[in-house]
Amino acid sequence: MQQMRTKQTKGTLAAAEDRCRREGAKLTPARRQILEILMEEGRPLGAYDLIERVAAATGKHPAPISIYRALDFLLENGLVHRLASRNAYLACAHGHEEKDPVVFLICEKCGAVTEATPKALGRDLASLAAEEGFKPRAQIMEIAGLCRACSE
Repeated sequence: MQQMRTKQTKGTLAAAEDRCRREGAKLTPARRQILEILMEEGRPLGAYDLIERVAAATGKHPAPISIYRALDFLLENGLVHRLASRNAYLACAHGHEEKDPVVFLICEKCGAVTEATPKALGRDLASLAAEEGFKPRAQIMEIAGLCRACSE
């Protein structure tokens, strides 16, 4: 499982680097390290969890502001998502379009998070917004409940 996650991380990281290169954004070593930690972890982490992970890897405790700046960059470039209900960050492995709706299914028991980009929901939300003359910037939903494993 770990070997599969590492291979997946390398592919996703390469895609992130390509995206930044195409858009003229600079994925610095510090930003890359945060993204890599989130990809390897495969679950949402808070900024202070990231500080501890960086400290464990480098022996130095980064300042919270440097972690938040890296997270802001990653958010702005669509490489991570912020789960508002958890005040935590999750690497985006879907490569969806910026305006696509994103739905997070969050297990209240084990903490697992599934990211989905349902096309039908996107059409419904676009229709609703158009009817109201509303121009959405982001379409993110968080749904709490129990995952398949925890509900059995």
